[in-house]
Amino acid sequence: MATVELLFSALPEHVRTARLVAAAVARRAGVDEAVLDEVRLAVGEACSRAVGLHISNEVTTPVRVTLIEDEKKFSIEVGDDAPAPEALAAANGSERAAGGPEEGAADNEDDMGLAVISGLVDDVEVTADERGGLIRMSWPIAPAAVTP
Repeated sequence: MATVELLFSALPEHVRTARLVAAAVARRAGVDEAVLDEVRLAVGEACSRAVGLHISNEVTTPVRVTLIEDEKKFSIEVGDDAPAPEALAAANGSERAAGGPEEGAADNEDDMGLAVISGLVDDVEVTADERGGLIRMSWPIAPAAVTP
């Protein structure tokens, strides 16, 4: 099992680099060429979401991207250190943080990004707790061509 880890400052200009690295590692892992655009787009959405969460929550730690090659699948995990809305609500006693009536455009953008990722990736899992969020995505690896 090969693993590549990428940490980057929560700046929008670093999202492109994460996309390029993810596509290169996916290609090397054996992900079908027809799926590489989906990998690029999904990683771009997940990283943009993480960057946005870091900026809006004033988190200074880096965004984490882990690329994992197993025998039968290629997985990407994009992690942020922004607390989940429920954790913010508990800490602040804030109705807005809990998704109350003052939800802003950032929440809608977050939902849209997750919808795009779900449309691109068949195997996706989104989790969040008081320590941050994690998006796990995976794609099958094409079987290696057998040469005589």
